[in-house]
Formats: sequence, C-alpha cells, structure tokens
Amino acid sequence: MIYEGLASASIILGLLVSYLSLRLLMKAGWLGGWIRGMFGLLLVSLGLCLGLLALDIVGYKQLVSEKSIATLSFEQLSEQNFRVVMIESEGKEQRFFLKGDQWQLDARIVKWPGLLSSWGMKPGYRLDRISGRYYSLEQERHSDRTVYSLMDSENPVDIWQWIQDYNENLPFVDAVYGSAAFLPMGDDALYEVTLSNTGLLARPLNDRAKKALERWQ
Repeated sequence: MIYEGLASASIILGLLVSYLSLRLLMKAGWLGGWIRGMFGLLLVSLGLCLGLLALDIVGYKQLVSEKSIATLSFEQLSEQNFRVVMIESEGKEQRFFLKGDQWQLDARIVKWPGLLSSWGMKPGYRLDRISGRYYSLEQERHSDRTVYSLMDSENPVDIWQWIQDYNENLPFVDAVYGSAAFLPMGDDALYEVTLSNTGLLARPLNDRAKKALERWQ
C-alpha cells in the first residue's frame, strides 16, 4: 500500500504542477513573457517526470516481513536444458528455458533506513532477472548462456538506478541488489524463493530439489 500511495502522490503532484504550468504559459504568452514561458516549460517537464516516476514506483511491492515471492519448477528437456515455470506470490506465471546446471533469481530492493523505517516505511522489491549457469568454467565462458529480464516496464525513469547513482546524497534511502545463491536445476525439482531484509533465499520444496542440492554439495 505504501508504494501505491507514493505513486498516487507523485501523480497528483505531477498533475498539479502541470496545471499550474499551463496556467502560467497561457497567462504570460510567448512574446511578452519569455522568462515566465521558460519557467512554465520547466514546470511541465517536472510534471511529466513526476508522472513517469509514479509509473516506476507502482511496480515495487512492499516487504512486510520474510515473504514468499515465487516458486519455481523445473523440467529437464535435454542435457543442461530446462523448462522453468515461475509463479509469483500474486499468481503471475512466467515460463523460461534455461541452459546450464544452476539457476539464480535476482531482485532490486529499495530500503528506508533510520527514521523512515521507524515510521513504518517497509522495503520494496521488484524481481529483476533469472539466469542459468554452468558448473564448468570452460562452458561458462564459451557455451550459450540464458538470462531473462523480469522488468516488464519500458519506463525511461528508473528510481532504483537513480537512488544508486546518488546514494551518497540520499541518506534516507538505499538501493541494493538481492540475489538468491546459485542452486542446481533438476528434473521435477521445485524451489521456493523468499525475501527478507537480508536478501533473497531459495529453499527446496520437494525430494527432487533436495537430491539435486545434495549431489551438488
């Protein structure tokens, strides 16, 4: 709810700024008020940026405590070639074909340390990508690798990257990268991925996944 609220506030503020800028432009005119006109255009740009920012924020989900965010099932099609079905906690299903011996899921996490955290601002997350990896270093270097982006937004505004770029000047928010450790793929293996304040954690859910993990270790 917090991230939907932030997105709504950004949209409202953007609409307000756009309305004020249009009033300013219409009142001033272009010939008699060049400075006011440029200021009005600046406000229009600001309103547009706030709208794009809202679209990016709404893609993040609030993390209340350790939470199951996805389950992944694997079907082996051939040697080092697997079909993966990922079902997110909201019920969204995605299918991938991963090559290799291991898999990894990555997420972008936005944290609110200090005072904001004590006021109830919980971390937010967005799944970023899923990838496969080979055991063999030689194969890892020369064989086909599979990496899928899970970012379905084409929004030019990326709040997570913006926070990372200016992290030293933003002490009230952190942008971190969370990754589940590489785990082995196996035929009919089923895994659960959870997320807590410390990052992503993947657990085997059935015997096939546990046996694949034992063979790998």
